Amino acid sequence: MANSLLDLLIQKCENHPDYERYTELFNRLDPTASPQIELVHRAAPSISERGKKLGIFSGSFNPLTLAHTKMIEDTIAKYQLDELLLLLAKANVDKTVFGLPLAARLLTLKRYAEDRPKFSVGVSSHGRYIDKVTALKVILPPETEFHFIVGYDTLVRIFDPIYYTDFHSELGKLFREARFIVANRAEADIKTIESFMSQPKIRRYIPYVSCVLLPDVYAYMSSTEVRELLMQGETIEHLVPTSILAMLD
Repeated sequence: MANSLLDLLIQKCENHPDYERYTELFNRLDPTASPQIELVHRAAPSISERGKKLGIFSGSFNPLTLAHTKMIEDTIAKYQLDELLLLLAKANVDKTVFGLPLAARLLTLKRYAEDRPKFSVGVSSHGRYIDKVTALKVILPPETEFHFIVGYDTLVRIFDPIYYTDFHSELGKLFREARFIVANRAEADIKTIESFMSQPKIRRYIPYVSCVLLPDVYAYMSSTEVRELLMQGETIEHLVPTSILAMLD
């Protein structure tokens, strides 16, 4: 018997015919081996020619929220992306697994993407962006442009020196391979993002960072709030896509 709506969502996912297969998929991924990305759902049509633009939204999706989907939809429109990959990593650089199991998160992503022709869904063995690029270059045509979609908090972590042994050498390698599209979050507006990127140590990377502006109603949404409401048995219809609501029926 489910004790909360969060338990009910997990229970529904565990009863899905693909849940066990997705659990085994995550178990197979090895964060200590070469970076690997495996696609569980592919856009139709997907990128098959040189020089196309791939948007990559890599997150914990615990669970997917309307803030996530707004970021995705606005970015696709503004930057004319040819395909959008929702990517769930087995190993995130600074997050442990809690809340929804990884296989359950993957199911919610696939459910959301199924009715959206430009959307793909995949899993990554590694958490670092440069490792994800390395894995993507194996499965996509040459000269594919990689555009990572991130929130402001993630942008700050990308430039945190604690993650690097040679700061500019490693960041230079990343930005030669990818661009970043940053959305405002909570109190961090576009001016905050511009001010952050203007710091002397990182201003050289400004040409590789663009912005997308979320309305306040989305900028303040969080997966944490959704989990808390689910635990309390309260409505989440104003915070998550209908595909997740359908999984609770």
